[in-house]
Amino acid sequence: MPEVRLVGDNVEVGVYPIRKAREIAEELGLDLVEISPKAKPPVCKVIEYKKFLYEQKKRDKALKSKATKVIVKEIRFGPNTDEHDYEFKKKHAVKFLESGAKLKAYVFFKGRSIIFKDQGQILLLKLAQDLEDYGTVEQMPRLEGKRMTMFIASKKKK
Repeated sequence: MPEVRLVGDNVEVGVYPIRKAREIAEELGLDLVEISPKAKPPVCKVIEYKKFLYEQKKRDKALKSKATKVIVKEIRFGPNTDEHDYEFKKKHAVKFLESGAKLKAYVFFKGRSIIFKDQGQILLLKLAQDLEDYGTVEQMPRLEGKRMTMFIASKKKK
């Protein structure tokens, strides 16, 4: 006859046949819930099932609220972005990284400007070098279709 390890409040902890464990749960007006099915013998707990589900939901919600959400900010350049625009966008990038966000910098190639791939790559690498103090490069510049993308993660933790 299959046996289970019985645990719970107001219950004598031990190994019981399943039928006996069910009887104990019924006497207390509670439910027999399998907690650890892979254990030898499986572990069952005598509890109120609805209350168990409610508390489990509450625990999951608390864990979810503690999880950090990663914010990704984007900065777009053209392959021939001039110095003033570059400095302006770099200032924004610094602000994003200092606030703890991730930065996605990309160069967008319109029409025939795709022939300036190397200029786009130089621009992104220059940005990575300028932002060394604020973030670390997560992904080096990579061409995907009409855009060359690079990711920089913030060094500052929230």
